[in-house]
Amino acid sequence: MSLGISYQASKMCCLLMLICRLLRLIFLQSQGNGNHCNYWLSGLAEVLQSISWILLLVAIFNFQQTKCMKLPQIVRAWWICSFFQSVICLVIDINSIFLENASLGVEEYTDLLMLLSCTYLFVISFRGKTGISFRHSSTTEPLLHTSTEEHKETKRHSPYGRASIPQLVTFSWLNPLFAIGLKKPLEQNEVPDIDIKDTAEFSSNSFGNILKCIKERCGLRTTSIYKAIFMFVRKKAAINASFAVVSASASYVGPTLIDDLVRFLGGERQQGLKRGYILVAAFLSAKIVETVAQRQWIFGARQLGMRLRASLISQIYQKGLHLSSQSRQNRASGEIINYMSVDIQKITDVIWYANIIWMLPIQVSLAIYVLQKNLGVGALAGLAVTVMIMALNIPLTRIQKRFQSKIMEAKDDRMKATSEVLRSMKILKLQAWDVEYRHKLEALRGTEYNQLWKSLRLRAFTFIFWGAPAFISAVTFGSCIMMGIPLTAGRVLSALATFGMLQEPIFTLPDLLSALAQGKVSADRVALYLQEDEIESDAVEFIARYKAEFDIEIDHGIFSWDAESKLPTLEDIQLKVKRGMKVAICGTVGSGKTSLLSGILGEIPRLGGTVKISGTKAYVPQSPWILSGNVRENILFGHPYESDKYEKTIQACALVKDLELFANGDLTEIGERGINMSGGQKQRIQIARAIYQDADIYLLDDPFSAVDAQTGSQLFKDCLMGLLKGKTVLYVTHQVEFLPAAELILVMKNGRIAQAGRFHELLQQNIGFETLIGAHSQALESILSAENSSKTLSIDSIGVAKVSNSNNCDEEEETNTQFQGISKQESGQDLCQDITERGRLMQDEEREKGGVGKQVYLTYLRAVRGGSLIPVIIIAQSFFQILQVASNYWIAWASPPTTATDPTVGIDFLFLVYACLSVGSSFCVFIRAMLVAVVGLLTSEKFFKNMLHCIMHAPMSFFDSTPTGRILNRVSTDQSMLELEVPGKLGWCAFSVIQILGTIMVMSQVAWPVFAIFIPVTVICMWYQRYYIPTARELARLSGIQRAPILHHFAETLSGAATIRAFELEDQFSKANLSLIDRHSRPWFHNISAMEWLSFRLNLLSNFVFAFLLILLVSLPEGFINPSIAGLAVSYGLNLNSQLATIIWNICSAENKMISVERILQYSRIRSEAPLLVEDCRPPNNWPENGTICIKSLEVRYAEHLPSVLRNITCTIPGRKKVGIVGRTGSGKSTLIQALFRIVEPREGTIEIDNIDICKIGLHDLRSRLSIIPQDPTMFEGTVKGNLDPLKEYSDHRIWEVLDKCQLGDLIRESEKKLDSTVVENGENWSVGQRQLFCLGRVLLKRSNILVLDEATASVDSATDGIIQETIRREFKDCTVLTIAHRIHTVIDNDLILVLSEGRILEYDSPSSLLEREDSAFSKFIKEYSLRSQSLNDTTGTSSNS
Repeated sequence: MSLGISYQASKMCCLLMLICRLLRLIFLQSQGNGNHCNYWLSGLAEVLQSISWILLLVAIFNFQQTKCMKLPQIVRAWWICSFFQSVICLVIDINSIFLENASLGVEEYTDLLMLLSCTYLFVISFRGKTGISFRHSSTTEPLLHTSTEEHKETKRHSPYGRASIPQLVTFSWLNPLFAIGLKKPLEQNEVPDIDIKDTAEFSSNSFGNILKCIKERCGLRTTSIYKAIFMFVRKKAAINASFAVVSASASYVGPTLIDDLVRFLGGERQQGLKRGYILVAAFLSAKIVETVAQRQWIFGARQLGMRLRASLISQIYQKGLHLSSQSRQNRASGEIINYMSVDIQKITDVIWYANIIWMLPIQVSLAIYVLQKNLGVGALAGLAVTVMIMALNIPLTRIQKRFQSKIMEAKDDRMKATSEVLRSMKILKLQAWDVEYRHKLEALRGTEYNQLWKSLRLRAFTFIFWGAPAFISAVTFGSCIMMGIPLTAGRVLSALATFGMLQEPIFTLPDLLSALAQGKVSADRVALYLQEDEIESDAVEFIARYKAEFDIEIDHGIFSWDAESKLPTLEDIQLKVKRGMKVAICGTVGSGKTSLLSGILGEIPRLGGTVKISGTKAYVPQSPWILSGNVRENILFGHPYESDKYEKTIQACALVKDLELFANGDLTEIGERGINMSGGQKQRIQIARAIYQDADIYLLDDPFSAVDAQTGSQLFKDCLMGLLKGKTVLYVTHQVEFLPAAELILVMKNGRIAQAGRFHELLQQNIGFETLIGAHSQALESILSAENSSKTLSIDSIGVAKVSNSNNCDEEEETNTQFQGISKQESGQDLCQDITERGRLMQDEEREKGGVGKQVYLTYLRAVRGGSLIPVIIIAQSFFQILQVASNYWIAWASPPTTATDPTVGIDFLFLVYACLSVGSSFCVFIRAMLVAVVGLLTSEKFFKNMLHCIMHAPMSFFDSTPTGRILNRVSTDQSMLELEVPGKLGWCAFSVIQILGTIMVMSQVAWPVFAIFIPVTVICMWYQRYYIPTARELARLSGIQRAPILHHFAETLSGAATIRAFELEDQFSKANLSLIDRHSRPWFHNISAMEWLSFRLNLLSNFVFAFLLILLVSLPEGFINPSIAGLAVSYGLNLNSQLATIIWNICSAENKMISVERILQYSRIRSEAPLLVEDCRPPNNWPENGTICIKSLEVRYAEHLPSVLRNITCTIPGRKKVGIVGRTGSGKSTLIQALFRIVEPREGTIEIDNIDICKIGLHDLRSRLSIIPQDPTMFEGTVKGNLDPLKEYSDHRIWEVLDKCQLGDLIRESEKKLDSTVVENGENWSVGQRQLFCLGRVLLKRSNILVLDEATASVDSATDGIIQETIRREFKDCTVLTIAHRIHTVIDNDLILVLSEGRILEYDSPSSLLEREDSAFSKFIKEYSLRSQSLNDTTGTSSNS
C-alpha cells in the first residue's frame, strides 16, 4: 500500500481547518458577550464545525485501515460546501474592511488560511481519489501492465454505457482512464470499449435498415441518401438541439441583467445588498446552466458524428464489395478511398455545425429583445445591420461551395494518381519514370493548391465578421443619437455585452455556411457513389445440388464488359459441365478465356441467355490476390484450421519446402499485395486457399503460368488430378501439355467457343486448334534437337527416360531437393531494415511517445521565411485587442451613468472616436487573417513537397514494409489537417491569450482583489491541463494510427472484390471492416470525451472567478468604484469562463492537431536511396554501347540481420549475347535482376557494365539506359499512348510500328480513339496477356542495348509466345538480352545459360556444353520438360497416324 502526497496533504488540510476552528472558538470565548444572542449562535456554529472536522479527520485516518481508494460522496460534498463557505466568508471580511476601515484580525487571517486549505480539498474532491494506491493490487495491475500483443485485446466494458447521470454530466466516468494515462503512455488495448449504441455494427445496421426502407419506397436517389441521414440522426440530434437551445438562451441572461447591476452599483439600493446577491445568484446560475448544456450538446454532436461516420464508412465499404465492373472502372481506388478519408469527415462536421442552426435564430432574437429593452426603437437599426451582415454570407457561401467542389475534384485526381504511383512504385523505379511521375503529382498538387488558396483567401476576407460587432454597435449607437434616445452607461454596456454575444453567431455563420457547403459537396459525391450499379444478383441462377444434372450450364449466353458496346465480349456461349468434369479453356491472347470464367462467376454483365450453377465455388484469379497477414491466414481464408486437411493442401501445392525455409513457417507475414513472395509462391498460396475451401466447383485462371515446369507438373498431378479428383474444375491454361487430361477442351476465339471436345477430337477437326499445338510442338522440337545435338546424350537415353518412370521420379525428387531456394527473398521482396521479429515484414506504424516535441513546433513555425511573419501576426492581433478594449472603455467611460447626469464629452465626439477605434481594430484583424492564411498554406505546401520527395526517393524496402494505407493517410487526412486546421489552432493559442489579457486588464481596473482567486484558479486550470494532456495526446495518436488500417483493408478489398464474391465471404470481410472502425472509434470517442471532461472543469472554475468578481463588486460600498467601468468589467467577465477554457482548450487542441505535423515530418525523414544523378560520374551518352556485364564477388542481402540472397556471384556476360537465367523457385534469379537495377544495393562485390561500376553512377543514369519486361505487367490509368510513352519522346508513327510488332496494332485500330484508347486503373480493361504485350511495346520503343525479360511471356499462349520471341530475336539481335524463363524452350537457343541455386552460380556455359553432361542441372530441366510433354506428343502422334 502506498500513501500518496495527496492523501498526506488532505490530512494536513483537515488538521489545519480544525486548528482554525478551535482558534476562532477560543477567540470568540475571550471576546464574547455571554448575554448576546449572536454570541451563542456563533459559538454553537464553531463547536459544530469543530466536531465535524474532528469526525472528518477520523474518517480520513480510517481510509488506511479500510484500504479506501475513492472518496465517499459525503466527504466530497462536505469539502465542496466548505470551499464555497470560505469564499463567502472572505468576501464578507473584505466588505467589512472597506466599509468600516477595520484592520485585519484573527477571524480574517483564519478565513484566509481556511480558504487555502478548502481550495486544495475542493480540487481533491473533484478528483475523487484518496491518494492511496496498492502496488500489487489485482484491481489495478492488469490496467497498468497488460500485454500489448498485436490483435490480442481483452474485452473491456464501456464505462460510458454504465455511467450514472452525475458522471455523465461531469464526465467523471473517464477518471480511471486518466489515471492510467498519467502513469504510462496508453496502448490500444487499454482504451475501453465504446457503448453498444456507438459500435459500427449497431450504427451500420440501423442506417442500412433505414436506407433499405427508403429505397423500397422511393428508389435510390441523392435525396434518398439525405433522407436516410436525417432519419438516422433525428432523435439524437433533437436531444442535442435541446441542449444547444438551452445553452444559447442561458448565455443571454447576463447581458439582460447588466443594466440592473450598473443601476445597483450606481446607488439604487432600496432593498440593500439582498438585491445585489440575488443578481449574483442569477448570473452564476445562468452560467452554470450554460456550461452544462453547452458541454452536453457539443459532446452529443461529436458522438452522433462518430455514429454517422461509422455508418457511412460501412455503406461505402459494402458498395465497394458489390460494385459492377463498369462502375468499378468509373471509380478509381484513390477516389473511393477519398470518399472514406475526406468526404465523410466533411459530412460529420455538419452534424456539429447543425446545432448552430437551431441556436442562431434564438441568439439573434434574444439579442434584439435585450437591445429593444435598453435602446427602444434604436434596436431596429441593429437588427437591420445584423441581417445585412448575415445576408453577406449567402454569396460568399456560394463561391465557397464552388471552390470546395473544385478542391475535392483536384484532391480526387491527386489521390487517384498517388495511389497508382504507390502501387506501381517498383516499375516506376525500374523504368526510371519516378521523377516524371513525381512531377505529375506536383502538377496535380499545384491545381489543388490554387483552389485552396482561393478558398482560404475568401475565408480570410471574412474579417468583416470580426469587425461586425463594432460596426453593428456603431450603427446602433449612431441611430440612437440621431433619434435622440439617451445613451446611459448601463444601456451602452448592456448593448456592448449583447453585441459581444452576437459576435459568436456572426463569427460562426461563415464557418457554418462553409461547413454546409463542403458537407453538401461531399454528401453529393458519396450519394452518387452509393447509386452506382452493383453486380447483378440474378446474373447467375443457383440450383440445389440434388435438383441439378449439370454443375455449370450456360444457354445462349451473351456477355459484355461494356453494356453500351455494339460488340459483346462473349457471344452465343453454349456450355454444359457435368459434375466432376475437368474442363480446359485455351485460346490466343484476348480471345475471352478470363471473361468466360467471369461470366460463370456473375462478374461480367449478362446481356442474354442464362447461367446456372449448382454448388459452392472457389476461384483462382490470373493475377494473384494476396491479403496482408501470414501465410496460414491466406490459405484458411476464414475457415477453421484442420491439421490433416491443411497438411494435405500445402503438400499438394508444393508449399512444404517453401514453408520450411520461411523465417517463421506458415506464420511468416506476407507484405502488402504479397510483395515479399515470388510470383510462383503467390500463385501456389492462392491455389492452396481454393483447395482448402473444399468447394464443389473450381475456376482456375491460368494457374500454372507463374511456376516452373516441375512445379507446374506437380500442381497438375497432385491438385487437379489428385485432391480435386471428384470436383468440377474449369482451368484456363496456355500450357498445351495440360490439355490431354481434360475431359472437355474449349477453344476460345473472338469471344466465342470456336471448338469444344476432347484433345484427339479437336486435332482431327483441323480448324484452328492445331495452330496452338503446332506452336508447342515447334518449341518441343527445339528442345529435342538441342538434346540430340549433344555428344553424350543419345536418342537411346531419351527413350530410356521415356520408359523408366520410376527412375525419373527419383531424379525429379533429387533435382527438386537440390534446387529448393531461398525462401522469402525471391522475387520482389525488399525487406525492411528494421525487422526485429521472425517472419515479420509489416511493421507497426511509427508512433511517437510523450509530448509533441518543441522541435516539431519550431520546424512548423520556421518553415516560411524563418518564422519572421509570426511576430507580425501576433502584433496585429495585439493591436486588434487593444483597440477593441479601448473603444469599449471609451464609450463606457464617456457615457453618463444616468439620464440626469451630464455627459463627459460631446456625443458627436464620443461617437467619432468610437467609430475610428472600431475601424482600426477591424483593419488589424484583416492583416492577421490574411497572414495566417498565407503562412499556413505556404507551410503546408513546403511540408507536402518535402514529404513527396522523400517518399518518391525512398528505397523499395520502405514500400515493401509500409502498407499503402499509411502513406495515403498522411497525404490525405494529415495533409488536409495541415492546410485547414493547424494554422488556425496554433493562431488561436496566441489569440486567446491576448484576449484574456485584455479581459483581465479591464477587470483589474475595478476589482484588483479578483486576482486573489484568479491566480489559484489559473494554477488549478494548468494542473488540469497537465493532467489531461498525456492521456488525450496518446488517444489522438492512437486514433490517427487506427485510421490507416481501415483504408488499407478497404484498398485490399477493392482489388480482390471478385475473389471475395466468388468465395461468398462478403459478410466476413464486412465484419472485419466494422471491427477496424470500432478500433478507430474507441480512442477517438474517448479523446473527444476527454476534451469535454477538461472543458467542463475549466468552465466551472471560470464561473467561480466570475462569481467572486460579482460578489466583490456587490459587496463594495456605494460610490467606491465607477459603476460604468464596473459594468464594463462585468460585461467582459461574462466571457471569462469561455476565454479561460478557450486558452487551455486551444493549447490541447493544437497539440492534438500538431500530431499530424509530427506524422508528416516522420515521412520527411525517410532514408533515401542513392542519388539519381552523380554529376562527377555521368556515363557517356551512348553507354552502354557493347552491353558487357561483369559481376565480381557479388553478395546481396535485404537487411543486415538476414542471410545473403546472392552469395559470391562472379561471372561475365559478354556484350550482344543472349543469356538465359534458370533455377528453381527461390534460387535468386529475380534478386540478381534487382541488383542489376540497384533496386537492392550490393553488400559486397561490384557490377560493371562496359567497364563502368554501376554503384558509382546515379540511379537515373543506370535505370534509364536499361530495359525490362517485368513479371507482373503494369499499366497506368490514361491512354494507350501515355502508357507506351509517358515521357512523350516518340512520334505517333514510331508508336504504331511498335504496336504492330507486338501484335496489338490491329486491336488498337479497331478502337474509335486509336492511340487515345482508354486504359482504366491497373489496366483492368485489357487482359493480362495484352498487358504483357504493352510492356514489350515499351522496350521496343526504348531500344536499350541491355534488355531483361523476367517471365515476360508467362501469360500468353504458345503461338503468341513464339511470335514475341521471334520479334525479340529480330529487334534485339545486337543487344545483350537476359531472360528469366519457366518455359525452357525460350532460352534453349540462347548463347549462354546461367543456372542458379540457393543464391550461387551452379552452372554457366553454352546450352550445348551443358547438355553434353548428363548430370548437369540444365540437362535435368530439359528432361523434365520433355517428360511433361511426352504424353502430349504421344497423343498428337496417335491422332496424326489415325
